[in-house]
Order: sequence, then structure tokens, then C-alpha cells
Amino acid sequence: MRLLKLLLFATIALIITGFGTYFYFTRGLPSLETLQDYHPNLVTTVYSHDGRVIGEFYIERRIVVPLEKMPPHLVNAFLAAEDTKFFEHKGIDYTSIFRALLKNVMAGKVVQGGSTITQQLAKSILSSERKLSRKVREAILAFRIEKNLNKDEILHLYLNQIYFGNGAYGIQTAAETYFGKDVEELDLAECALLAGLPKAPSKYSPHANYDLAKKRQEFILGRMVEEKFITIEQAQAALNRKLRIRPKKSDSLGVAPYFTEEIRKYMEDKYGVDALYKDGLEIFTTLDVEMQKAANIAVMDGLRDHDKRRGFRGAIKTLASEETIDSFRAEIDKKLAVDPLEAGNIYEGIITAVNTKNMTLSVDIGSAHGIVAQSDMEWAKLYNPKGSPDGGKYEELSKLFRAGDVIQVMVKSVPASSSTLVPLRLEQEPLAQASLLAIEPETGGIKAMVGGSDFTKTQFNRATQALRQPGSSFKPIIYTAALDKNYTPASIVIDSPLVFDEIKDDQWRPKNYDDQFYGPTTVREAIARSRNIITIKILQDIGIDHAITYAKALGINSPLARDLSLALGSSAVTLTEMTTAFSTLAAQGIKPEPYSITKIVDRTGAVLEENKPFTTTVISPQTAYIMTSLLQSVVEHGTAARARALGRPAAGKTGTTNNLNDAWFVGYVPGLTAGAWIGYDEEKPLGHGETGSQAALPIWLKFMQGAASQMPVRNFPIPDGLEFAKIDPETGLLANASTQDAIFEVFKAGTAPKEFAPVTGKTRSTDFFMIDTDSKPVKVKKPDITKFVD
Repeated sequence: MRLLKLLLFATIALIITGFGTYFYFTRGLPSLETLQDYHPNLVTTVYSHDGRVIGEFYIERRIVVPLEKMPPHLVNAFLAAEDTKFFEHKGIDYTSIFRALLKNVMAGKVVQGGSTITQQLAKSILSSERKLSRKVREAILAFRIEKNLNKDEILHLYLNQIYFGNGAYGIQTAAETYFGKDVEELDLAECALLAGLPKAPSKYSPHANYDLAKKRQEFILGRMVEEKFITIEQAQAALNRKLRIRPKKSDSLGVAPYFTEEIRKYMEDKYGVDALYKDGLEIFTTLDVEMQKAANIAVMDGLRDHDKRRGFRGAIKTLASEETIDSFRAEIDKKLAVDPLEAGNIYEGIITAVNTKNMTLSVDIGSAHGIVAQSDMEWAKLYNPKGSPDGGKYEELSKLFRAGDVIQVMVKSVPASSSTLVPLRLEQEPLAQASLLAIEPETGGIKAMVGGSDFTKTQFNRATQALRQPGSSFKPIIYTAALDKNYTPASIVIDSPLVFDEIKDDQWRPKNYDDQFYGPTTVREAIARSRNIITIKILQDIGIDHAITYAKALGINSPLARDLSLALGSSAVTLTEMTTAFSTLAAQGIKPEPYSITKIVDRTGAVLEENKPFTTTVISPQTAYIMTSLLQSVVEHGTAARARALGRPAAGKTGTTNNLNDAWFVGYVPGLTAGAWIGYDEEKPLGHGETGSQAALPIWLKFMQGAASQMPVRNFPIPDGLEFAKIDPETGLLANASTQDAIFEVFKAGTAPKEFAPVTGKTRSTDFFMIDTDSKPVKVKKPDITKFVD
């Protein structure tokens, strides 16, 4: 009896121990429902307005594809490499385990594994810790998988789950990463190479160890022959085929880093980090890839042109020994093996010779030999090693360079023959920053965004975050407010000195950029020539509060100075605000709310969010059109005359701030508004002559030339409620037969002058509002600037 009790107790203890052990090893295992409803970490993709991929967010770069898309050779290659009895066993192949054990014992080290595909799938789902307990859990999970999923389902999970190296999870991403193609396009040679990677992705990576990868491929092909998946002839042909290892290239992915960063911040704030990086969302946006490319080129060219006008700062570094030179070349060659030389790209090169006879530089980019002609480095004669805005002195080019110098060069073209010298142009990294924002005025959709010179070096977005004084580019807001307070384009204002008393003995004496005064001037001429004094007088007349109300209505949300310096753009605003305000004028008084996301879809196709344009009418279409007409004069014969090169109707305004710290141009054509800014983050001067016209307008112009090239040429639409009349520009009255240079002017209906200009003399009609110099100076808060320029 005692023995029976002991046996019963032992049996119960054994059962309890068994259940406890099973519970210990099975707790925390993924549920079968999770495996059947496969939801691995997926890539969240950001698309342009026409469906091109512009950004990706992920922890594991994985794109799930169905088993039917995978070629038979691919499945067979994996079966031959990893698990020939896959369709026979129930999750664990005991024969393979025993065979691997014998081989490992005989070799004295681990030379073969016995894990089945099902076990490897279980392993990829569990943690990667090297413990016996994990192996037990792996076996239990493998049994569960086999019991609840069929073999095709297991293969589907396995081939989409496993890691292939170089950041590629799953077979589709591996096909893109190594061969630049989709999985269904893989041939036998490529399938065999990919099947060899999961065993040791880093070791067998064709990027790092091509020869080892080929040996592994040979082994896989041999196993496929042994298993009668292919013939010896097929295997030999695949082995002899030269593989082109190259990632899938996209001309749109990464094209708009500042834009996609704004998307990232929004998504993290609203949906959380896990949703963004793991849930495989699809984010559809307003961005136009071709416009963004034009913006990228325009900003970089504008920055480099400005930098060259400030002079050459010298070589990046000088390599003294042959050893360091060879090492430098080898490093460049390694990069060129992945991304060959491309026209328009900028590289670091080493000067091998300074040819004083014809004043050229022999430059090597890795093993490629190139030459910089004198005309392509002429700008470097102004030698400015400290990079001062107006520093430097002129030197002979031969004194500025020597063999061993490392310099930046741009490839002008890539010769067909490797023996031909590559034509190069001397470049240097710009010190200033710039930004550009383009908006569709009718909808507010953001079409292009550049927030700085290089996103990899500075993620601060100067298009959305930087608060900078807009200078004269703010004047259209003042004039818009004035047009709704009895001013017309033909109103005469006297351009004459102004003095405002300060609290003590200090005085503010605003000036025009050229320090001249021009007497009686029409509003149209005043804005075209960016007259500071006239803008101040108009603001003084209409009232600061009235102007601020209009600024807010047009889209300016930043705090604004309640003094007359507001007329000259003394209050810091963002480029987004300015571009929105000008978009309102372009959209006939309807203010668009800038937006970037049109729709967000989850992995099941369910729509999480959908956005439509949001607009508000803030001024009349008549006021907006008249302001547009005035800004066309800025382009046609004013400070933005460079923009005439666009060859289509355009309107806009230049802006430059005190000491030339900021240069702006904001303008539009029918259907597209863009703003460009350039300056230093530390708010130092850009240099002599670096006005909005010189530094910012070329960026805007180059962008528009690219962005609008596919847009039809249109005139700005003219709304009802306007009238036109020929005007004498000297008096603002109706032109008569003797009027010289009469202008065809636009007015709101009923506001055109009734009187004709006198044949002689300068009498002005009392129908027109005029500000005379007899107005007494008023005490105002001292502005934070002393002089604004255009």
C-alpha cells in the first residue's frame, strides 16, 4: 500500500512538473490567431500626388507578397538549402537533427544545422537569445504552427518574415535591395543567391563579400541538382551568369526630406510611433515630384552662386603622403562602385597637378581622372579664407591650389570612354541657408518644400519654423489694406523725407534703398520701385490696426509690431505665412489653408483620414486682382525685372532686410505660388549687393522655370466689378491727347478719375487722396531697425 501511495504521489508530481514545465516554456508564445492573421512590421509609405513613393518609415523594411508571386525556382532553392523534407515532416526533422549532430561532433565545431523551415520561422518570431529554453520554445511553436497552418501558409510566412541582410526583411525587399527588381522577376541565379543569405546575411552579402556569396550560390545550385529541382546544365548556366548587384533605384524616394519630416512629425503626434513605423500605412500627399526636383536644384544653385560671389575659402584639406592619397582614392572608389559618376553630382576630388601653362587643375575622383578648366574656377580668384560676407582679396589662381589638395567638384558630363578626362567645375559647400515653399493657391496643397541646404546636416525647417524679417516683401500686405481704404493704383503720394521724434533726442529717419527721394509718385510706381517712404506714409494714413487686421486675414499669424516699421517688414514671420498671403492674392482673395496630406490608409485598405482643401474668402476678388496687377509691375519694370525671363505673366515682390541679413522673393503665376528666402542662421549680412533681387529671386525664377514648364501659359483672370482707363503717370488723372507715356490702369468700378490731366502744369485732382509733407512728425515707438532696403 505504501508503495502504491509513493507511486501515486510520484505520478501526480510528475504530471504537475510536466504541466509546470510546459506552462513555463509556452507562456508568452505568440497565439495561433496572430500567426493565421499575419501582421508583421511593415513599411509605411508616403506617396506624391500622382502615386510615386517619396518616403518610407519602418523598423523592419518589409513588403509582404503572396506565395503565388514567387517563382518556383525561388521556393525550390530554399527547400534545397534549408529543408528538403519540408512537405514530409511535422515541424521537426529528427533525421536532420541527428545527421547534423554527427557532422558537428566529427568536425569538432558547428558546421551544419538541423532546423526545419518551420523551426526557422518560429525562431524569427521569438527572441534571438542563445539559450536552451529558447530552443525548446522554438520546437513547441514549430509543432503548433504545423498543426494549425498548411505548408503553403508556412512558406508564405517564412519567406516574408526572414532577414536577408542590408536592412531587407522578406523576399520582396531582398529582391529590391540586391537586384533592383520585384520578386516575380528573379531568375534561377538570383534565386539561388538569395536562398543562401538567411544562413548568415552579413557573411554572404554580395555587397560585402561577393566571392563568398558566389560560393554559397554554387552550393545551393548543387543541392537543387541533387534534389532534381534543376538539371546540371541549368545549374552551370546560372553559376556562369554574371550578377548585377544593385539596389532598386527610385527617382522620387527621398526627393523631399523636409516635407516627409513634416509628415513624420504629424503622424507621430496623431497616430503614435508604433503605427508609423510598424503598421504599413499608406500616406497620400499633395507633393509634386517634378516640382520638388526643380526646387531642390533651384535652392542649391542659388546657395552655391551666392557662396561663389563671396569668394573661395580654400581646399577642404591637403593630403601629404602617398599612403593617405591612395586610401582617399580607395574610399571614393568604394562609393563609386555602388553609385557611379553622374553628371550634375558633386564629389570630393584630389588635385594631382596644377597646370600653370593653361591654368587647369588635374583632379582625380577615386580612379577617375578629370580636369577643371580655368573658366570653371574663375570665381575662386576672390580668395576669402575666413568666409567674411565682404572679405577677401583677388589672387592668381596658380597660388590658390597645389597637388594633394582635396576640393569639391561637380561633374559636368560623363564621357563615353573611361580614357577621356571628366570635365569638372570647382565648387564649395555653401555657408548660407535657403528655403523654398510652393503652394497651389486654389487649394493650399503644398507642391514643393525645401527647408535648408542639406537635410542630413540640419533638420531645422526654414520654410515652416524660421522666423525672419521679410523686409519689403511685406509691403503688398500694406498696399492690399490701402486698396480697401480709398487708394487706387493711380493715387499720388509724395516721396519726401520723414523724421519721427523719439522719446529723448533720438530720431528715426527712414530712407529709400538708394537714399533718394522722388516726389509725387503713383502707388503703382511706389510698389514697383519699392519706395520705403511712401509705404510708411500710407500705413500712417490707413492705421496700423487696419493693416494688422488685413495681415492676419491674409495668413500672417506671427506677432506684428504695432508701429510704422511694420510697413518695412520689421516683424519676423515664416516663409509659410508669406507664401500663404501671396497665395490669397493669387486665388482672387480666397485664402487657402496650406496642407500636405490628402489621405491615410491602413494595411487593410481602411481610410483613417481624408483631407479636402479648406479655403476662406478674406478680401474681394477686385482688391486681389488690383494687387496682383501692381505686383506684375514689380516684375515688368521694377525690382523683380529678372523674373521677366520666365516668359509668362508673373507677379511678386522682393524683400531685403537691414544690413542685408535676409533676402526674399515671393511671387506667383496663375496656378502656382512660391516663396524663396536666403540668409545665415546666425543672422549676419549676406554681403554687399545681396538683395532680394540678387540672391532670392534667382532661386524663385529657376524653380518656376522648371515647375511651370508643363503648365499652360495663362493670364491672371479678371473678375467683374473693375474698370480700366488711360492715366497720366505724373498726375494720376485721365490721360489727354498730349500725355506722354500714358498707362492703362485698373480700378474698382466707379473709382477711376473723372478729370483729365492738364495739358501743361501739374495740378492734381482733389478726387485723389494725397499725403503731403506738411503732415507733422508723430512720436512712435523706436523700430528695431534703422533702415530697410529692397
